[in-house]
Amino acid sequence: MARQADGERRTPLSRDRVLRTAVALADRSGIDALSMRSLAQELGVVPMALYKHVANKEQLLDGMVDVVVGEIGPPDGGDGWKDAVRGRILATRHALLRHPWAARVVESRPGPTPGTLGHLDSLIGMFRAGGLSADLTHHAMHALGGRVWGFTQELFPAPPPSADPEVRAAVLREAAVHYPHIVEIATAGAAHDDGSVVGGGCDDRFEFEFALDLLLDGIERLHRQGWSSARHG
Repeated sequence: MARQADGERRTPLSRDRVLRTAVALADRSGIDALSMRSLAQELGVVPMALYKHVANKEQLLDGMVDVVVGEIGPPDGGDGWKDAVRGRILATRHALLRHPWAARVVESRPGPTPGTLGHLDSLIGMFRAGGLSADLTHHAMHALGGRVWGFTQELFPAPPPSADPEVRAAVLREAAVHYPHIVEIATAGAAHDDGSVVGGGCDDRFEFEFALDLLLDGIERLHRQGWSSARHG
């Protein structure tokens, strides 16, 4: 074992090794546990050795995002622009599901990384290759928003419900007195899958694909109508 550990320590550091080890550490221990010191310990080096490959923690996080984006893979041909865009976005979602910390880090970046720019450029290219105008594509990307990264903002941010069904029922009865319409729609969905969420609450596969398909169908309708923002300014 000692010989194996010595061999691992002798493995030369590279930017790719640093970033992939950071991703694995965040996957295992959570993003809040990741620091330059904990990463150095994981790699069996002194913290200063990391700075030859990443200048600081922010550059480390940027690189980690690009590692995750690199897992999405190139777009396939698909049967048309809508299928291609849908497939790419769902592939992005699957990549983020493999790394539960990634959505939070993507949102935290102050500017785009090379990987995120490449992802956005690829999606835009799919719209344009399908014949959509640059004008409609611009507005389509805004409408899709965070869904291009495979996640949506939770509609009802709240702490997890009690495990006690009687307590949950009492809370709902009390809330229904003051907010009847919210309770009505919050309890109406039966297709939630707790095992497929990026975060908590209703952002499961069904909800995500419902919203994505709704948007893509609307974008397709506008494309067929020859929609232009100049006519609606």
